[in-house]
Amino acid sequence: MVVIVTNDVGDRFRGFLGSVMLEIAPGVYTSPVMTAGIRERVWQVLEEWFFGLGGGSIVMTWSDRAEPGQQGLRTLGLPAREFVELDGLFVTRRDLTSDKCESLWNLGKLGSHGSPAPESN
Repeated sequence: MVVIVTNDVGDRFRGFLGSVMLEIAPGVYTSPVMTAGIRERVWQVLEEWFFGLGGGSIVMTWSDRAEPGQQGLRTLGLPAREFVELDGLFVTRRDLTSDKCESLWNLGKLGSHGSPAPESN
């Protein structure tokens, strides 16, 4: 099973994906049977158009016994995410913004009950 989810992409993407997959919900495309070669060609077209046209995001997932969790993943676009393997499963990792770093820093200054943490020397 191959699933592609698009967000805020041009009609060109929707038309192409609708010609090779079933659109089961707005921006969500599935194909129960797609060879690795066809999947790679579809992704190549999406990449070329994405880098040429920009905007939005695209996520593709498929069954792959060689990948962690037996699931292959590819992404294009924002928000920037990285899928990393952790104990045999994929998890999502995002870069922290300066605001989130500051919030975490401030949380670290508080103890478990909201009071200031003891000073360490």
